[in-house]
Amino acid sequence: MVTKEKIGIVVSDKMEKTISVAVEFKYRHPMYSKIVVKTKRYMAHDELGECKVGDQVLLQETRPMSKNKRWTVKQILRKSVIS
Repeated sequence: MVTKEKIGIVVSDKMEKTISVAVEFKYRHPMYSKIVVKTKRYMAHDELGECKVGDQVLLQETRPMSKNKRWTVKQILRKSVIS
């Protein structure tokens, strides 16, 4: 079975072993033909606690780990410049 993957920016790392990641979706509005940007936030499992706010991460779909957490961090693509 193919697992889904998403790329997003970490917006919160205040929880233990959990981060909140914002993923942007762009699509063309069917009537007005304008590009619309929607943002959705996902809770992701970060076992080692390496991710910080502003990092770009690759998420991978996994089994449900809690009520809202169904994703895990597969890889940190780019570290945040802000320290």
